Amino acid sequence: MQINDKTGVQDYQALSSRYETMKYNRCGKSGALLPAISLGLWHNFGFVDHIHNAREILRCAFDLGITHFDLANNYGPPYGSAEENFGILFKKDFRSYRDELFIATKAGYDMWPGPYGNLGSRKYLMASIDQSLNRMGLDYVDIFYHHRPDPETPLEETMIALADIVRQGKALYVGISNYEPKETAMAASLLKELKVPFILHQAKYSIFERGVEKGLLNTLEQEGVGCIAFSPLAQGMLTDKYLNGIPEDSRAAKSFTYLDKENLNTHISKIQRLATIANKRNQKLSQMAIAWILRQPQISSVLIGASSADQLKENVKSLEYLEFSEEELRLIDEISK
Repeated sequence: MQINDKTGVQDYQALSSRYETMKYNRCGKSGALLPAISLGLWHNFGFVDHIHNAREILRCAFDLGITHFDLANNYGPPYGSAEENFGILFKKDFRSYRDELFIATKAGYDMWPGPYGNLGSRKYLMASIDQSLNRMGLDYVDIFYHHRPDPETPLEETMIALADIVRQGKALYVGISNYEPKETAMAASLLKELKVPFILHQAKYSIFERGVEKGLLNTLEQEGVGCIAFSPLAQGMLTDKYLNGIPEDSRAAKSFTYLDKENLNTHISKIQRLATIANKRNQKLSQMAIAWILRQPQISSVLIGASSADQLKENVKSLEYLEFSEEELRLIDEISK
């Protein structure tokens, strides 16, 4: 019998050269190393997206030496669907490579109705990790984050829950996200007492979002914790896509986007000036924006999204030129203010 499969999808065999060009950085003072560029599954991996495209992106990422895949319980849309789709693709393509992967998930934002489906209580976090592992078909994640601080729950309760998740073998390391410097130092102190490996703080950082420079990076260095930067392209503003307005097929044109059109329009002149600097460096704006973050010694990795394998390849090229002149840095500082 002839098999008339016209899809072109073949069994996945990772490239043998995948570790030859990627740069890997230590997470603070831990033993863990992350690729300089990691793949975030915040967008393009939910049930509203094409799973075949998601599969191509994941395969491309691993072939480029990207070993770190970052998820959260409410990534989609709808909530949970990014983890579920990742689980399907992990089973098909990556199960044999599990020990080469560094998989993250998070909990802290709204996930299910009622008083126990949000923020930082022990009940929420313990239920969340079990749900995430079930959706992904994993025995453990490499790192589990508390996604944001909870102003009502005692920090001790949240940190003890993270510690117990590690002791139960459901995560190897823990991290936090969106915490201020003082909260970060308090969390680090508690986790040190609990003898739990706290290795990463995930923070928003880009040329247009520089709040981490106001104390957080110094705090992380003092505590021996690495920083992984999310939204390095300011939700797409730091790309060549919007130099001449908003294309109809862009993220800014979609109804369920986090990119504010009005905010984009107020930044157009700055984006164009930054693009001029990037062009003189023989880089795309997105590549320069990623390289600019990686110049910071506290940065373990830059977390990028991708709508296609080709886009991912282009952004990884940022690693080909990471040096900046003093004049370039001065001009970027001037524009970003």
